Amino acid sequence: MDLTLIVVLVIALALFFDFTNGFHDTANAMATPIATGAIKPKAAVALAAVLNLVGAFLSTEVAKTISGGIIKEGGDSGVQIMPAMIFAGLMGAVVWNMLTWLLGLPSSSSHALFGGLIGAAIVGAGFGVIDYGVLMSKVLLPALVAPVIAGTSAYLCTKLAYSVTKRQAGLSSPKRGGFRYGQIFSSSLVALAHGTNDAQKTMGVITLTLVASGLQDAGTGPHFWVIAACALAIALGTYTGGWRIIRTMGSGLTDVKPAQGFAAETSTAAAILASSHLGFALSTTQVASGSVIGSGLGRKGAEVRWGTAGRIALGWLFTLPAAGLIGAAAAALAHFGNIGLGIVAVLGIGSLLVIWVLSRRELVGHANAISDVDVSGAAVNIPTKKQRRKAARAKANEAAKANKVSQAAPVNEANEEVK
Repeated sequence: MDLTLIVVLVIALALFFDFTNGFHDTANAMATPIATGAIKPKAAVALAAVLNLVGAFLSTEVAKTISGGIIKEGGDSGVQIMPAMIFAGLMGAVVWNMLTWLLGLPSSSSHALFGGLIGAAIVGAGFGVIDYGVLMSKVLLPALVAPVIAGTSAYLCTKLAYSVTKRQAGLSSPKRGGFRYGQIFSSSLVALAHGTNDAQKTMGVITLTLVASGLQDAGTGPHFWVIAACALAIALGTYTGGWRIIRTMGSGLTDVKPAQGFAAETSTAAAILASSHLGFALSTTQVASGSVIGSGLGRKGAEVRWGTAGRIALGWLFTLPAAGLIGAAAAALAHFGNIGLGIVAVLGIGSLLVIWVLSRRELVGHANAISDVDVSGAAVNIPTKKQRRKAARAKANEAAKANKVSQAAPVNEANEEVK
């Protein structure tokens, strides 16, 4: 296949992945303000799209991590991945991303991308093409540390928010209405951070393709047209595709109060923006999920549903290797030249069409449209006021029954003595 044609195909597929990333992840930023009524759904999606567009222009450090870090560009090492292998890796990422979206499985678009590219790169150029030091320091270690830091920060912020605004003498209820409007700011910050981190991953892939094909010098960052195209793709994905997830978010799957949501979103944005500045290729879904769980635990009466938390962890754990296997299989087919690439393209497009048809036929609900962050919120059980009152009544009834039994025991013993 002509080199120019394969480069064009890779760029097109990369931008499509960026588009899917927009509606797969970014809508999470606006979940809580929609649920609490702070902002209307249409306005929330439009705001998230604009901020993703702006955020993509703020930094290119993550793009450089991908284009010249995880997969070696060549140079002194003599190792180079070809555009056909990048195409195969992207196909693995896109197919896994769409499949998990359809099934409602907790996953990371970022790790799907890394897995697909790594699997294809190993098949195409051997294990030496991966810079494992960069993979560990810029991807795997932040994936473990960032959600914990964000969750701890959200926990402390939630505790502080509820402590500062606790019920005062003479007031019937604590005054926390201001947090509802503060969520507009904090959610906007998350959307901005998402554009800053996730759009750069696609920039890095396109830059890697241009370097591998000899159209760009190794060690250079993304061109302006690459930045602009990726920014536009993720923004369009956010605006046009987010409704499937937004519907689920607005249905109250998790009981997120304004103060709790404000703390979670602020912690998420801070972690992602700091990581983007340092060039860490984070999963924004994982960071946001960690913040939601942390903020949930910060509310009084919360408890962790460890079964749900374990399912989330398994979803995160399997995403990178599963996408890697798909990318590796696609790369193996691509070794057969133009025929192999054609088969990869046909199978990939066919899979996407099947997924799209299934998504249109099935009703939007918990089973096939649940947000990744909502799944994480479900790992924290926060009893409602009604549930707490019911539990208190049940406890009081048990205590009363126990008291009656204890009082009746001496009478029965006295009767036995008379007999």
